[in-house]
Amino acid sequence: MLKTTGVPGERDLNGVFPSPERLKRGPVAIVECFETIPCNPCYTACPSGGINAFKSITDLPTIDFDKCNGCTLCISSCPGLAIMIIDYQHQKDYIKMTIPYEFFPLPKEGEWVKGLNRCGEEIEKVQVLSIIKENQHDKTFLVSIAVPKNQFKEIRNIKVGDSYDK
Repeated sequence: MLKTTGVPGERDLNGVFPSPERLKRGPVAIVECFETIPCNPCYTACPSGGINAFKSITDLPTIDFDKCNGCTLCISSCPGLAIMIIDYQHQKDYIKMTIPYEFFPLPKEGEWVKGLNRCGEEIEKVQVLSIIKENQHDKTFLVSIAVPKNQFKEIRNIKVGDSYDK
């Protein structure tokens, strides 16, 4: 599916998500990088050794899920916006998902926005938990959203505007 539509399919995604047991242990990075291009800023940004060393600059990043602590430093270092953090233990029915965000307007904390799938289609209302700007010179904001646990693999981005109450 990825080669024909540009959108990763279930097989692609299953290869980058950690086990359910690992998800339950706390925040962890998910890297949806599927193209072999010269790139490794995620590896150099990772202070915990959670992103494995590259043998070649064109290798796909791989996560050592036991070392990754979900610190978020890799998210804004990724020029492809391919990394997110999942905190499965956030609430009983919701996970906390932290995603890169480079659009305007910025959402506001507490705002309900449209949760989008990888094709840009609206699939669920999600609530913005926080907005972080990691670095003054970077244009990437980190937006944390509350996503229903049964849809955390489907939602990948948000759309601000035409906001609504839950």
